[in-house]
Amino acid sequence: MDKILFGAAYYDEYMPTDRIDKDVDMMKAANINVVRIAESTWSTLEPQPGTYNFTHIDRALDAMHKAGIKVIVGTPTYAVPTWLVQSHPDVLAETAAGEPRYGARQIMDITNPAYLFHAERIIRKLMEHTAQHPAVIGFQVDNETKYYNTASRGAQRAFIKYLRTEFNNDLDALNHHFGLDYWSNRIDAWEDFPDVRGTINGSLGAEWDKFRRTLVTDFLQWQSNIVREYAREDQWVTQNFDFDWAPGWSYGLQPAVDHFKSAKTVDIAGVDIYHPTQSRLTGKEIAFGGDMTRSIKGGANYIVVETQAQGQPGWLPYPGQLRLQAYSHLASGSNGVMYWHWHSIHNSFETYWKGLLSHDLGENPTYLEAGVFGEETARHSAELVNLRKANKVAIMVSNEALTALNWFALETGFINGVFGTSRGYNDVLRWMYDALFELNVEVDFVSPDDCDLGRYDVLVAPVLYSAPDATFARLRQFVHDGGHLITTFRTGIADEYVKVFTDDQPHGLTDVIGASFNQFTLPDSTGLALTEEFSRTQGLVDNLGSQQADLVLELLTPTTAHTLVRYDHDAWGEYAAVTRNTVGDGSALHIGTMTSTGLLKAILERELRAAGIWDWANDLNGQVSVRRGTNQAGRDVTYLLNYTGEPVTISSPVAGTSLLGDESVAVGDPLTIGKWDLAVIVG
Repeated sequence: MDKILFGAAYYDEYMPTDRIDKDVDMMKAANINVVRIAESTWSTLEPQPGTYNFTHIDRALDAMHKAGIKVIVGTPTYAVPTWLVQSHPDVLAETAAGEPRYGARQIMDITNPAYLFHAERIIRKLMEHTAQHPAVIGFQVDNETKYYNTASRGAQRAFIKYLRTEFNNDLDALNHHFGLDYWSNRIDAWEDFPDVRGTINGSLGAEWDKFRRTLVTDFLQWQSNIVREYAREDQWVTQNFDFDWAPGWSYGLQPAVDHFKSAKTVDIAGVDIYHPTQSRLTGKEIAFGGDMTRSIKGGANYIVVETQAQGQPGWLPYPGQLRLQAYSHLASGSNGVMYWHWHSIHNSFETYWKGLLSHDLGENPTYLEAGVFGEETARHSAELVNLRKANKVAIMVSNEALTALNWFALETGFINGVFGTSRGYNDVLRWMYDALFELNVEVDFVSPDDCDLGRYDVLVAPVLYSAPDATFARLRQFVHDGGHLITTFRTGIADEYVKVFTDDQPHGLTDVIGASFNQFTLPDSTGLALTEEFSRTQGLVDNLGSQQADLVLELLTPTTAHTLVRYDHDAWGEYAAVTRNTVGDGSALHIGTMTSTGLLKAILERELRAAGIWDWANDLNGQVSVRRGTNQAGRDVTYLLNYTGEPVTISSPVAGTSLLGDESVAVGDPLTIGKWDLAVIVG
């Protein structure tokens, strides 16, 4: 892109009065240069089957074009019209939750033939009507697409075909890999395949979810192919991927989509990022979403298709926060920030998920602050657009491990919820990511299929519960090639079919980790004691927080590894909690229990220093958050972000131009960053 996209979703259909000219004037005053339209308005575009009304589309396209504002057109397929459900009730997704009811969005079966027929027809009609309009720069296919827990007869038939291909029509192999002899679950004829919704077999259940993630990729590819039949060469296709929704905002690996595979269906990855604000604004959730979205396209720039302006009632940003949040997206490599949505809606479900404008549709402090960001990015776009990263640390994430740990929960070993609710995969992932973020360590994410791990110095593989042997072999080779591997509890437990390995755990890694275990338990008031080797590491033993084990205890027995932390407990005192092993120029550090964030940060700092990648940005941890990259002109861009309610004064770590202050800065110059503010230095 040649400039930063800044805008919002705009729904002329939702407006209580005709005010499109007023809206456009207010957008121009805020330096908004793009809007997103259409993606949720199928019933307005096609009020009856085969009858079309593009009045609101035409009004928006023509008004925006006249004002010089670009448009992204969304296909309207994620919310089905009433007439479609009345004519074809089976378009609603049949799930394990009982008979489906019409009303909400994202309730359809994305494999249903009637749904696909009518979806294709409206996509083609919309594309015929909009693709050649000069205001249109790109297209969004569907919206936050998932498989919506579909368990229809058609989806289950497709799953059986998938399994027949996966196991070469060999039912004995399927029964063996899934352990279906247990409780007489064995299947000896494909015609006898049971309704998968009732399975108690974690291997079969996890494979069913893996299969359903492929449905999402196939669906997005199908839509993208249709759109590309009409799109001009200068137009692009995107999708707004999203994340796990916990603990109240978007943060964590999305269980219903394989982002690495689905991202291949679009030209530019888009993302929806919602996060806490006010006193809880930390930047972590914004950074996580950006790092993930950048990584699923191999480091390419992305766009934030949705983020909050005012959002939920508890998210109204403090003065300065909206601007800080917007720059935070750019600091991760985004080429665009778009709010959901321009105006607050006056009816229905999201009435109080407020946009840039409140219900009075007039100016307010949030809108005015957005205008400050819009003016600054319009002026400095050439320096800020197309930021590229060269990170030295990566985190391996796995949809398969996430699903497996829903079947075999960390704290119970059973399906999550059967014997109580357990913390899961994303809780451990967030624990690790938070610590790295607080240390100012920027990361990429990689999939278990990645064959080029050697481009990183440090690789973190948290709770990699299940994976094929090839993945564990690549991790082992990474260490032998001089890399520094960090693994955690419940890694290397089961294969790709969630069948537990029979050798010492963690499977395939005991030689490089230099330790193993064959028993684990829950903490039960178990303390943690730092060994002399760890304690004598200078500067790493302050502010460690509670030195108590949490969540899981792996009873590690070192072979060649050194013990950094051991258990402080009468029964478990002979076992290691954290070990480190050296293999040539490489190393492997294994964390056998969840620790306090303070102790985890100390463990990570020790390893990053040993890997030789600790630098000035890491030394600024606890003062400002640092995000870095190189712009399209090859100049270094440094973001110094203050996510606190107090001003911070530091010595400038770099020289260059303070972009937002329009002044030169030398290394060591005092630099004061106000509360909820930032500095951007281009050097």
